[in-house]
Amino acid sequence: MTVAIEVAVGQQALDEAFAVRQAVFVVEQEIPAELEYDELDATSTHLLARAADGTPLGTARLISGEQALALTGIAGRVLLGRLAVLAAARGTGLGAALVRAVERAGRELGAKECELHAQVQALGFYERLGYTAEGPVYDDAGIPHRTMVKAL
Repeated sequence: MTVAIEVAVGQQALDEAFAVRQAVFVVEQEIPAELEYDELDATSTHLLARAADGTPLGTARLISGEQALALTGIAGRVLLGRLAVLAAARGTGLGAALVRAVERAGRELGAKECELHAQVQALGFYERLGYTAEGPVYDDAGIPHRTMVKAL
């Protein structure tokens, strides 16, 4: 499967990224929309993965700068979040490619670490990409999560 990952620029690209999140988190995982979309969406960098024909397949969000510092309390750390891959594209390596694209964007911004809040069922996926779990399991939108970190 040929896929291109781009920064979602413009309202159409953002709408496509949000549609992927809607399908994965709101419809599939039944997370309330008011929890899925937040004030960070307006200032974050959104990545969008597209098939060769332009169809959106996946997305991820990068929080950096002062917002990342305010959320993590750690200078030089970015946050990877809202990683979503449509069911038809799972198992193709697209999720890992999106994670690597967020990490690359973080490094370009001078980040030394990347933090994410993984659903417990996805810990193995992130561990294979070099992330280490830290702290206890906690509830986020009714789903068990754990904080994970990777040096960039």
